[in-house]
Order: sequence, then C-alpha cells, then structure tokens
Amino acid sequence: MKKYIISALVILGIAGLVYTKIYIPKHTFKITTAKTTNMPIIISGVGNVGSENIYKVSALYGGEVCDYELQLGDFVKKGQIIAKIDSVDLRDKIKEIQKNIEVIKANIASLQSDRESAYKQYIYQQEVLKKNTKLYNKRAISELEYKKYLTDTKVAKLKVSSLDEKIKSLQHQIAQLEYSLKGLNERLKRYTIISPIDGYVTKKYISNHDIVGNNQPLIEVVNKNDIWIDTFIDTRISGDVVNGNKAKIKLRSKRAFSNGYVYKISPINNAVTNEREIFVKFDKTPIPFYLNEQAIVNIKIKTLKNVLTIPASAVVFYNKKDGVWVLKNNKAHFVPIKIIAHHNNKVAVKINPQLKIIIPNPAKKPLSEGMKIYHD
Repeated sequence: MKKYIISALVILGIAGLVYTKIYIPKHTFKITTAKTTNMPIIISGVGNVGSENIYKVSALYGGEVCDYELQLGDFVKKGQIIAKIDSVDLRDKIKEIQKNIEVIKANIASLQSDRESAYKQYIYQQEVLKKNTKLYNKRAISELEYKKYLTDTKVAKLKVSSLDEKIKSLQHQIAQLEYSLKGLNERLKRYTIISPIDGYVTKKYISNHDIVGNNQPLIEVVNKNDIWIDTFIDTRISGDVVNGNKAKIKLRSKRAFSNGYVYKISPINNAVTNEREIFVKFDKTPIPFYLNEQAIVNIKIKTLKNVLTIPASAVVFYNKKDGVWVLKNNKAHFVPIKIIAHHNNKVAVKINPQLKIIIPNPAKKPLSEGMKIYHD
C-alpha cells in the first residue's frame, strides 16, 4: 500500500512539474494594446545609380592624342583641357600663311613709298603742264612741246593709278589670307579638347597616343547634380507618389541613408511588370559615386495622424483573413482587422483600442481558438 502511495506522489510531482515548467510556459504570451500615434506612410523600391545626363566628349578631328592623362574618377572643371590632337601640319600651314602675310605687307609698304613718289611727280607734272598751257595759248611754245608736257602728266597720273591698283590687290590678298588664318586658328582650337561641364570621368574610350578618327569619343563626364536613382515600384503602391516627396536613399556601398527627393516620375508604366519608373535625386550627392550601383529607396508619401498602431508581429493570417489574437476570459480568440498602413515594425489598423492583443511567439505553442492563455 505504501508503495502505491509513493508512486502516486511521484506521478503527481512529475505532472505538476510538467504543468509548471512546460505547459504554463508554452501557454504564456506577452499582451499588448493598440497605441494612438502618428505614422509616416513610406513605400520602398530598389533601383540603380544613374545619371540624367552623360556627356560624351569627342575629338572633332582625327589624329594622335596627346596630353591625355585623365583617369577614371578624376574630377574635371568646365573648360579644363582633356587632351590635344597632334596638329603639326596645321600649325605649319598657319606659320606659312603668317609668313606670306608679312611678305605682302612689306611689298605694300614698298609700293606705298613708290606711290608717294609717283604722286609727287604727278603734282609736279601738273604744275609744269599748267605753266606751259599758258605759254602755248600765247603761242610761246609749239604744239609738239605742249603735247609732250600733256603726255608726261598723263603718264605720271597712270603710274599713280597703277600703284594704287597693285596696293589694293595686295591688301585684298592679305584679307583673304587673314580670313583663312582665322579659320585655321579656330580649327586649331578644336584640336584642343576641353570639358563642357564640371564633373567626374566615368568612362575612358582610349589611351594616350592612340590614333582617333573624326568625332571619336574620348571620355564620358557626369555632373554630380545629374546623379539619380532609377527605381521601379509597383503601381498598386506608387499611385500617391508626386514630385518633391522626401526620400531616404541607401546605397549598397554605404551604411547610412542619405536624404533625397522624388525628381521625376515616368508617365509610362511598364506593361509587363506593372511598375512605375521613379527617379530620385540626392539632396547632396555622395562622392565618390558609382554608376549602376544598387540602392534602396524609401519614399515618404504622407503622415497618418492619430492612428491606432500595433506591433507587426501581432498580425496573423487566419481563416484567409488578417487579424490578431485577443485575450478574453484567459482564452485566445481571433479578431479580424483592417490594416491601413505598415511602417517598420508597426502596423496602423482599425481595431477596438480596449482589446488585449496576444503577441504570437514561434518558440511557443501555436495559438488557436479557445486556447488557454497565461500572460506575463
């Protein structure tokens, strides 16, 4: 008899131990209630770093590339020399024209000196003719002598006119050469390749001393203010996004988020993926940046004021409905809820704020309707 009593006590002890150490802990859950707070509505997307504009800098004329020392990632200023195209033949031609102009100018100076002497001779012949015309009218000289003075005057005048024409012809030649020289100098400027903007070198097409053809690209330059994140977001959640919405950008290479804003929204949806293309720019572009780097974008659409929120971990899907387990008479009961919005680990819901909400715990027994509940 004593033996049976001892066995019964042992069994009761084990049962009590199982109940207090296993059953009760497995049925003990944390309890919470809905809290009234403000919740920002944020949508997220994944995209890549791109640029609104990529400036491709090319050589207008072909030749050997010189003074081309830029490296990927280098910063260049607007107007900075990127490279030069060897232009020896062009420079030689410019020097030849300049020399020809100098020779012609010297010839003009010589002709102008001759013209001055010829003009003085013409004035002298006019005075002689005038004097002898009076003498001829008085029959003091013969007609032959008079015609000689008249011819000498005409010859002197023709010499002046001839020198004037020669000078004009040479001046016209100088004008043509100077026009050609101006064109060659303008072309020579184009043999010096400069950056059209302030920006960073993102691509190199050639190396120093390579031979390039006309209009062949040398580098690509991107301005930091043109950098954006090109992201695609499901149209079901992106309909309220507008230009100017604040955003947070998390580059794959960075630990922290950067501030940004919605810059542009594509007017065309992707018919296959049903996504909307949204471009987000940085308030301050991080340097260095890497084109095509992956990034996460969180866009703040609006803020819900004074809404009831519960932990996201409290929400379950049961009987094809979203809801929560609530505590009534120390038992679990499922209550369907309407979810308004998500943010981080909180959910905005429509629910009775007086309900005691059970927080499910994967390490414990799964909740079920009518299940006995202990709580902390």
